[in-house]
Amino acid sequence: MANQLTSNASSIQPVVRAITLADVIDALARGLDDFWAMPTHLIFLSMIYPVLGLSLGRIALGYGLLPLLFPLTAGFALVGSFAALGLCELSRRREQNLDTEWWRAFQVTKSPAFYSVVVLAIVLTVIFLIWLEAAQGIYVANFGTLDASSIPQFARQLFTTGAGWRLIIEGNAAGLLFAALALTISFVSFPLLLDHNVTIAVAVRTSIRVVLRNPFPAATWGAIIAAALVAGSLPFFIGLAIVMPVLGHTSWHVYRRAVGH
Repeated sequence: MANQLTSNASSIQPVVRAITLADVIDALARGLDDFWAMPTHLIFLSMIYPVLGLSLGRIALGYGLLPLLFPLTAGFALVGSFAALGLCELSRRREQNLDTEWWRAFQVTKSPAFYSVVVLAIVLTVIFLIWLEAAQGIYVANFGTLDASSIPQFARQLFTTGAGWRLIIEGNAAGLLFAALALTISFVSFPLLLDHNVTIAVAVRTSIRVVLRNPFPAATWGAIIAAALVAGSLPFFIGLAIVMPVLGHTSWHVYRRAVGH
């Protein structure tokens, strides 16, 4: 079945457009408009994200993985494009004047390119797991196997010691590289797969082409994602109920400006 879906996928290269910062801002405004146009049934979908965030936080605290709490939270930026795919679908349907009931978000599972969506999601998950291993390695390199017993103790280690500041610098530098990799291969990949039955190679290659042609808008969109996720994670990840849907909707509109057929 997977081979049949893959063989039917198109290998035609989509047209990559030049976009500006104004396009990114306009896409964000349209993403907000989509969110406010579908607020009631999105409450159910939106609550998935803070619950997931709280679960990750509980795992980190419950299993002595406090130093990995920030990398776990930052992981939303690596896998968020897949996590918000259902909201992309709602934006696509609204644009085409189709039914936008909340359950339509799960229509993505019926997409002809869903097999490729799953494969790309697995790739991003692997990148996320490698990032966690790298973050753990950076912590061990600076603090050894000494575990922080509490958030205040970890904060003191982080901000009052040379090792702590090295951890901040090295961790953020490594995180930036992983985030740049994930953003580059998924910038428009998921919306493109949702919109057209193309191969995963075409989707990823198109995403890379978009980023290379529009480095500043792409970097700006990445910075917006990072800042929004940080803001949405405080306090207790509750803000993700708004942040993730808005980012998901906006990603559809960024795609529509950057890719043509």
